[in-house]
Amino acid sequence: MKYNRLLPLLIPLIVLMFFEVFFFYPKMIYAVLILVNLFIFFTVWRFSRASDVDKSWWNFFILPCLMSASIIAYTVLLANKTIIQSLFILNVILLYFYLRYVYYYLLRPAAYKPFSIENISSYGNFLTFFLISAACYGLQSFLNLRVWLLMAVVLLAAALIIYQIIWANKIDFKKSLPYILINCLILAELSWSLSFLPLNHNVSGLTLAICYYMLMGLSRHHLLGGLDKSKIKLYLSFGLISILIILLTARWL
Repeated sequence: MKYNRLLPLLIPLIVLMFFEVFFFYPKMIYAVLILVNLFIFFTVWRFSRASDVDKSWWNFFILPCLMSASIIAYTVLLANKTIIQSLFILNVILLYFYLRYVYYYLLRPAAYKPFSIENISSYGNFLTFFLISAACYGLQSFLNLRVWLLMAVVLLAAALIIYQIIWANKIDFKKSLPYILINCLILAELSWSLSFLPLNHNVSGLTLAICYYMLMGLSRHHLLGGLDKSKIKLYLSFGLISILIILLTARWL
């Protein structure tokens, strides 16, 4: 138990070490990805195995796995060392708090603060979806990849991220499955449409991430029984105004 308590602090530091290895030796990207996810897997698996609350380790693995992979993929496109290091540090901070909340939820439920995992999942998944989307658009542009590859990656990422949000909010999977499928298809279609616009990959990724935020927010509130006219107006107005500002101020290619 004492050893488990150290893991939320130790694992993010190990992940940071591997990220720095990738920073100085970019050719080791695949080895770093594998090792980072192995350490994260070991942590959540160990917590789940020792817990009487939830043995489904894979649900706790989705967010940190995708977040770490998305940051590595996105930094491939960056040349600014300060931004790269800032993203590494941000990942360490989010990973620390996420593993800490998982530790308390699984092993010390009496000390767990309600909605901690739900809240950090919302922030982490939005960031992850933006980074994955921006990385896909950037790699498609630089490597001249086919559009269907972009849609496939976005579709897979959206499915995992939306499922993780549904699980974190303790919504019944069978009840939410149609919403997961519909939202994934909408995001895939939007990603395909945005790929034809002469936009910077960051602008396209952020636009798609805001669409994800609107769709997921409305779906989550509906499934939890808390959707009303005020929330619909809030999400739609925030999302549409944000997209409009981004497109009007963006530098078109």
